[in-house]
Amino acid sequence: MYPADWVRETARKTGVVKRERRIDPVLLFWTLVLGIGVSSQRSLAGLKRRYEELAGETVAMSSFYERFSPELVRFFHQCVIHGIEHQAQTPGRILGERLQGFKDLVIQDNTIVRLHEKLAKVWPAARARKVAAGLKLSTVVSAVADGPKTVRLFGERTHDLKTIRIGPWVRDRIILLDLGFFKYHLFDRIARNGGFFVTRLKSTADPLVVGVNRVWRGNSVDVVGHTVREFLPRLRRQVLDADVEVAFKKRQYRDSRTTKTERFRLVCVYDEEAKEYHTYLTNIPADRLDAEEVALLYRARWEIELVFKELKSLYQLDKIPTANPHAIKALIWVAIVTMLVSRRLYLLVRQGNPEKAPRFTHLRWARIFAEKSGRLEESILRFLNIEHTAMEMFLVYESQALDPNVKRHRLMEDWVP
Repeated sequence: MYPADWVRETARKTGVVKRERRIDPVLLFWTLVLGIGVSSQRSLAGLKRRYEELAGETVAMSSFYERFSPELVRFFHQCVIHGIEHQAQTPGRILGERLQGFKDLVIQDNTIVRLHEKLAKVWPAARARKVAAGLKLSTVVSAVADGPKTVRLFGERTHDLKTIRIGPWVRDRIILLDLGFFKYHLFDRIARNGGFFVTRLKSTADPLVVGVNRVWRGNSVDVVGHTVREFLPRLRRQVLDADVEVAFKKRQYRDSRTTKTERFRLVCVYDEEAKEYHTYLTNIPADRLDAEEVALLYRARWEIELVFKELKSLYQLDKIPTANPHAIKALIWVAIVTMLVSRRLYLLVRQGNPEKAPRFTHLRWARIFAEKSGRLEESILRFLNIEHTAMEMFLVYESQALDPNVKRHRLMEDWVP
C-alpha cells in the first residue's frame, strides 16, 4: 500500500526532503503512522525519540522539528489520497441483496478536532464559553471500501452545508445525511446527479403529502392534502409511506431567485421504545426499499460515529499537544493514514477468515492494531532490512537520557555526586 520507493518519491515531489541526510522519509513515515499506543500522547518530542530508536542514530532537535512544515502537510495529504485510491481498487465489502442495483452506501458527517487555545485566532471555535480553537474534519465513509472515501479539513465555524460536494460521483449511490445537511436544494442536486439520499426530517420542515405508497385498511387518518404537522399528532398507524411536495428557492442567478417544487418520499415509523414517530425524507423509490428498510438503513449512520471514535480514542486525533499549525494539520492527516493502514490489515484478516468475518468488529480490531503497532513497526523495518546493533541502540538511549538543562542544579548532587 505504501512501498518505500513511492514514499521516497512522494517525499521528494512535495519537498519534505531535498537530500536524504539525517532524516530518512520512509522511517519518518512509519514513525508517525505507527507511532501510536493505547494511552500514549503524540508529542513531537516523543515522536523524535521513537524516530531515533528506529533509525539507530541521534537527530538534532531542530532537524526533526523543522520537518513539521507545509511540505510535510502536503506529503501526508498525498498519502491519504493514495491510500483512499488504493482502497477503492480493492473493495472490502459487497452490498447485500437488498441493495442490489446501487453502487455504494456512503455516509457524510463532520467532527470537531479540539486544538491548543493559542490557535483561537487562527481557527476560532464555533461555540465555546472560554477561548478555544478547533478544526472541522469532514468525512465521507464508503460501505464498499469499508473506510474513508474523502476527507477534508475546514475551520470549525464553517457551516456543514459548505463541507459537502455533490457531483457525478453520487450516481447510483445512497448517501446518508445528518440533520446538519438538511436542505432541499442539496437533495435536489443529489437527485439531478442520479444519486439517492436518506435523512431525518427536520422538525421545522412541513412538507405537503400528495400521495401514499402503502394503503391501510380501516378507519385511518387521511393524510393526502395535509402537511406533516397537521396529521402527525393524530397518526395511529405503525408505518406511513407517502409522497410529499416541497417548495424551495433556487440559487440566485442574475439578481433573481426562482421557486422550484420537487417531490420526495416521506417515511414515518413508530418507535415503541421512544413512543414517537421517526420521520425520514428520501428519494429512494418504494419498489426498491420499503419503509421499514429505509428506517433500518438510516441506522447505518452509526458507522461514521465509530470511525470518529476510532480516530480520536485509538489513533490520538484528539491529542495533538502543539500550537504549531503545520504540525497539527500533518498529524491529522497522519491519523487518517493510520486508519487506512489499519483497515487494509483488517480486510486481509476478514478475507483470511470468511466464516468468522462478521465477528471482526472495527473497534475491537482497532484496539488490537493500536496495541500491536510497535510489533508491526519492527516487522516493517525487518522487511526494509533496517536493523541495529546493541551498541547503536545504547548510544541512542544514552543521548536521549541526558537532561537538556545543562546548568540545572540537582538536589542529590550535594550528597551523592
